[in-house]
Amino acid sequence: MPDFKRTVLLTLVLATLGLAGCSSLTKEGRAERKKNVALEVEEGFRQRWIEQRAVTLVNRGVSPDLARAQAIEEFRLNYGYTRAAGQ
Repeated sequence: MPDFKRTVLLTLVLATLGLAGCSSLTKEGRAERKKNVALEVEEGFRQRWIEQRAVTLVNRGVSPDLARAQAIEEFRLNYGYTRAAGQ
């Protein structure tokens, strides 16, 4: 009977340690997913902003290529603090 109790206790200890390790990985995984979501949102904002600004510039008579280049540069100047601005 003492061997059975020892085995159960050892199993519980190992299971607890194993679960503790899994939860830390889960937290890291959640943090990584949050970073990815934030980057996706920033990139979506960047694309929409550049597209809208380029259309505005084209409507004012700027060539499409020049309008896009100017829109990208303006985005970098206005939103340089975002990760998306570095792309």
